[in-house]
Amino acid sequence: MHELKEKIIAMDAWHCQLPVNARRDHGIGSVLGTIDIVIIRLTSESGVKGFGEASPWPVFNGSAEATLSAFNRYFKPHVLNKSVAERASIMRLAEKSVVHCFDAKAALETALLDLSGKLTSLPVYELLGGRVRETIPLSVSIANPDFDQDKALADRIHSDGVRLIKLKTGFKSHAFDLQRIEYFQKHFPETAIRIDYNQGLEPVDALRTVKDIDAMNVSFIEQPVAAKHWQCMRRLRDATTAPLLADESVFTPDDMVKAAEAGICDAVSVKIMKCGGLTRGREIASVAEAAGIAAYGGDMFESGLAHMAGAQLIAACQNISLGCEFYQAKYYLNEDILAQPFPCENGLVSVPDKPGLGIEINEDAIVSYSINSISQTVS
Repeated sequence: MHELKEKIIAMDAWHCQLPVNARRDHGIGSVLGTIDIVIIRLTSESGVKGFGEASPWPVFNGSAEATLSAFNRYFKPHVLNKSVAERASIMRLAEKSVVHCFDAKAALETALLDLSGKLTSLPVYELLGGRVRETIPLSVSIANPDFDQDKALADRIHSDGVRLIKLKTGFKSHAFDLQRIEYFQKHFPETAIRIDYNQGLEPVDALRTVKDIDAMNVSFIEQPVAAKHWQCMRRLRDATTAPLLADESVFTPDDMVKAAEAGICDAVSVKIMKCGGLTRGREIASVAEAAGIAAYGGDMFESGLAHMAGAQLIAACQNISLGCEFYQAKYYLNEDILAQPFPCENGLVSVPDKPGLGIEINEDAIVSYSINSISQTVS
């Protein structure tokens, strides 16, 4: 397609802080006040723009400052003045130019795919091989230490048709976790309850604690112990009836191969911010599928832009079959950066069939929430 021969003539990026409406606690840290994201915009010779988002969290996958530096110092030489058709080569060079920075690489690939789709009038899922689903069940995480506020959120999402809840556990007492599970099972019996420790348990008492949770007939239990404790994960999997899901233990396709060989999980959370983009996410899901391991569409603290990148991947990937966690744009941010609301109704995320990501960006909102930025144009 000759459209993809257009060169990339400009790269802009903004470090934004978006206000959120509540505190959220996890086994490895808390979020309060704002979230940090980095938006990248690539512009082609004809003026078409492609957007991507990096969503770093320092305790999980890095910092916004490192992400902005990756764009400015390490990625820029491999992007500017290259043709859009060179996407695979650009990503390969980006991977070699700096280790880690997976969220930055995810944003770069997202922007390249968005740009490619707009130039060819194809949705991103078509660039990934075609759509296997049009909608994705939405899971909303419950993580507020003020349980009364989470009760109100649960009422709201239930009224909106959401039937998947992921309860963040391990940041307060075990009794608090059991109390919340009992509440949701009593008041929302048709809602599936999933558990996520975010590495919050110590191996010495993890088995006893997880077996208590397992006895309550939850849908799955995610990453009870630190990523490095693979032997403990395997013991927990062997001792419980609920599926054990790996998140922090699996960042890369290589990790997925090792996780399958070691038998540490029944399912895996695929996050493009964790693995470095949609291509790597699909590779992880494919390895998992070959091993009989299901996949779930996880996320970081994101806007609707990153949500849609994840949704495009899930739309094209059969094995990511356990729904998605793309709720922040609708239920957590005070204001999203999309020009229209993120497409989520009746507990389902809809994947648009428009070119690129299929969304419009509110660039004024990006600028208003920006605290630092870079800009480079080919002279």
